[in-house]
Amino acid sequence: MATPSESDQASVCNIEESRSRLCDEFAAIAGTDSAVAQCYLAENEWQMERALNSYFEADMEKVFDVEDSPETSPKPKRKKVEDNASRDCIDLTEESPSSSHKPSEEDDDKKLSLLSWNVDGLDTDNLAERARGLCSYLVLYTPDVVFLQELIQPYVQYLRKRAVSYMLIEGGEDGYFTGMMLKKSRVKLLESEIVTYPTTQMMRNLLVAQVNFKGQKLCLMTSHLESCKGHGEERMKQLRVVMQRMIETPDDVTVVFGGDTNLRDSEVAKVGLSSGVCDVWEQLGKQEHCRYTWDTKANSNKTVPYVSRCRFDRVYFRPATKEGVPRLAPDHMALVGLEKLDCGRYTSDHWGIYCSFSAGH
Repeated sequence: MATPSESDQASVCNIEESRSRLCDEFAAIAGTDSAVAQCYLAENEWQMERALNSYFEADMEKVFDVEDSPETSPKPKRKKVEDNASRDCIDLTEESPSSSHKPSEEDDDKKLSLLSWNVDGLDTDNLAERARGLCSYLVLYTPDVVFLQELIQPYVQYLRKRAVSYMLIEGGEDGYFTGMMLKKSRVKLLESEIVTYPTTQMMRNLLVAQVNFKGQKLCLMTSHLESCKGHGEERMKQLRVVMQRMIETPDDVTVVFGGDTNLRDSEVAKVGLSSGVCDVWEQLGKQEHCRYTWDTKANSNKTVPYVSRCRFDRVYFRPATKEGVPRLAPDHMALVGLEKLDCGRYTSDHWGIYCSFSAGH
């Protein structure tokens, strides 16, 4: 009986290695274990996007049922916390007082404020309370624009119900996706589009919105770039798409991109920021207190056997340069979500980025 050739053995080893890597990546994205990952991948012919879609098609509405359902929860203590919070629903239909760090209402009116946050909707533990946590930050900071990553449909429906002073634009429908929220009283949507990343394996895309902010034209962009260390090449391809879209925008338009980029500094160095585009954190002096947006040393939402401190979440900015057009510039950045909620967890495993932009004279 013939024995397998060395090439056949190598081929089998390569397949096993590739599938093992896919399982690890699926588990990391979906927040599950490798056994569940293997099951979904095998059922979907080892196609990552199909497997993720299949995984997220499960009915997750029950995550937020506690908001309205009178039924008894199997976890009485948590039920009590959820019910108490539900009776004190946050109403975002009215304008809220300005944050204490802001100098005056007159100055506020001239500034564009932005919040970018990966809200980790894939982690369904305490998700209703964590979604209310996001809403509390919307009330506190009243950002004009909100960029969100890792949304799921139940989270979106919750925000539509609770954050009614915002218009919500979705970057997808299936599985998990990005979104954008615009303060109705200050930002007018002109048009939006979804730009596909042709070679993504993780359902990633670029959500773009053209808006009018107090007479100024803005192009807003958000994305969740490819995850995991081994996908650096795809991530850099996606960054090139973002940079191209930023520099192609007419010079009478201000462009702001924000999101969970998963970028490493070495990858940004290889691609390079396009002319006229700045990294807001770098532009404001690389302040140490808002460097790390994914920090397992400080954030305990994810239980991992290592310490990882990364600046995955970034904001890029390109001002309008046409003569006579108001020129915005970044003037403030801070991390948000640093406080634990009553459930003992944070709003997300990422910190959010709050920043503001003021017009030059």
